[in-house]
Amino acid sequence: FGHITPDHQRELKRQVLAEALERMAGIETDVKIEALPGEIDGTGWRTRVRLHVAEDGTPGPYSARSHRVIPVQDLPLATAELAAIAPLDEKFPGESVIDVVAPSSGNPWVLSSQADSKPVGKSVRGKGQRPKLPKPQTIVETVGEREFKLDVRGFWQVHRAAAETLTAAVQDAVDESLFDPRAANLDLYGGVGLLAAALGDRFGYTLKITTVESDSRATDHAADNLAEWLGAASVTARVERYLQQLRASASSAERERLRHATVILDPPRSGAGKAVVGELADFAPAQIVYVACDPVALARDVALFTARGYELVKLRAFDLFPNTHHVEAVATLRR
Repeated sequence: FGHITPDHQRELKRQVLAEALERMAGIETDVKIEALPGEIDGTGWRTRVRLHVAEDGTPGPYSARSHRVIPVQDLPLATAELAAIAPLDEKFPGESVIDVVAPSSGNPWVLSSQADSKPVGKSVRGKGQRPKLPKPQTIVETVGEREFKLDVRGFWQVHRAAAETLTAAVQDAVDESLFDPRAANLDLYGGVGLLAAALGDRFGYTLKITTVESDSRATDHAADNLAEWLGAASVTARVERYLQQLRASASSAERERLRHATVILDPPRSGAGKAVVGELADFAPAQIVYVACDPVALARDVALFTARGYELVKLRAFDLFPNTHHVEAVATLRR
């Protein structure tokens, strides 16, 4: 979208989101796409970039809809910290990808495909025998006054302001009149606990919440990141399987706590899907806050939820990926 003015980019994204909801869920919306603080021309926001490596060792992005590596002289979407250390003029024979990461706390990293992680200032190419892969390195991301630990290659929102924006948006999306801190609250596809912490910061230390994530390293970090809430638990599992097991084992008292629950749902780009929506709807939680990075997947899942007795009561959307077609939305569904 780099050839389109930022205002019109957001209008196009609004049209896609609105049309998807109307066609797939029968919902008309006047949602606007909100720019993030400090955005002017949509450049300088990426804190993570993956460069692919050509056969001759040249790094660069892929050409659109192909696997052809394009040599480039700069990275307009990258933050200044990341752009300064991106090794665009080096050669990486034998590598497949080079990841460049500039966390909000600490030094930036250049990561090769052969060595699991090497901080800037050390070679990312071993000489002679391939080195033994070290344990994944831990970095720290800061959101407001809170710190989150995660693996250097672990998932984190790429826009420099995205984590703080989504924290505030999820806090705003929760209907306080329906929120019970002692219910069996869930944070599904929870990563390292960013959105579970958002609820904790809003509703206090009595919060009970279980964050579920299939990446065991992420759930290890989530356990540390959420340690101040005694009622927080971190589970390593696929979300669908976790809900199936919960359905099979839940007592009548646990089911009642689930009926009063608030569920944060932050699935990958493919969305939650029919199976996860069906399992959740069977528990009938009081409200669901759905964080979506694909408007069509969101619209499909909203249609599935509405067929099971839920209503879309609030929707906001954010331009977390300027100069691309991607858009992030936060939707509140109420029983």
